[in-house]
Amino acid sequence: MVAIGLAGGGLLREDDRAEPQLSPGAGFITIPELSWRRYETASDVVQVGQPVSCGFLRFDTPNGEARLSLRAMQPDPFRTFAESTAAGRMLRGRVTKLVPFGAFVQVAEDIEGLVHPQELFWTAVEAPEEMVRVDERITVIVTEIDTERRRPALSRRKALPRPRSEGVR
Repeated sequence: MVAIGLAGGGLLREDDRAEPQLSPGAGFITIPELSWRRYETASDVVQVGQPVSCGFLRFDTPNGEARLSLRAMQPDPFRTFAESTAAGRMLRGRVTKLVPFGAFVQVAEDIEGLVHPQELFWTAVEAPEEMVRVDERITVIVTEIDTERRRPALSRRKALPRPRSEGVR
């Protein structure tokens, strides 16, 4: 009997599903199980012919394949971040992307959080680009760590001095 999490190894080969597979045998690594990090293609993570060590996820009886995971053999960067960071903590980060619903800020390696427009400044902000730009380094406060959705919620507003004018939230 094989237990979940059992480490295995093999040689990477290509198949018509455009997903890496182990040989000999029928071990299969789906795209999400390649890495915790973001990547464009499987070849950004592994190369054909590269020896790999994998974690065993389950046996897919109808297909006769072992489902494997490369990322199971690596530390989870979000778990590490969540265990060492509490709500209220001030962090420096780099704005990586602006979208209509806010700005994404990288606060640690492989960890990005969203700053909603209402959390960019003490007054109303129509669009994130009014307050920040991509690659700008800003200070943010962690307002929540959503472990289920695997992302931190951030506020730039709470890291800024409060304006003295009345009527400002």
